[in-house]
Amino acid sequence: MQTESGNRPLEGITDQWWVAVVGDMLVWARLSVFESGIAEVFDSSGERPRYDDEQHARMALLDAEFRAFDGLDEEDAALMGFDLESVAPPEGDDEDELLAQMMQKLARIQ
Repeated sequence: MQTESGNRPLEGITDQWWVAVVGDMLVWARLSVFESGIAEVFDSSGERPRYDDEQHARMALLDAEFRAFDGLDEEDAALMGFDLESVAPPEGDDEDELLAQMMQKLARIQ
């Protein structure tokens, strides 16, 4: 595994996917928290803003209207305009593969 310093980390000690809806796009972000307590958000543009701790990273995501994907239920997803069963966080062996999936055309529910 790559380290927190030097090369870009592939995974933190804990990783959590967050989702937002912008227009007709589903936008993903991955919150990673490292052993040091520093948190990093891997966003759909490939940027990696760092935060002093997980709480500050979560506040930034919430301010940007992201929601923790693992905390959504069907009703939450419907309010955001998508079917929870029809979406899943990006998957891949490296961050280039993830980045290609970080913005997805949304098939809105009626």
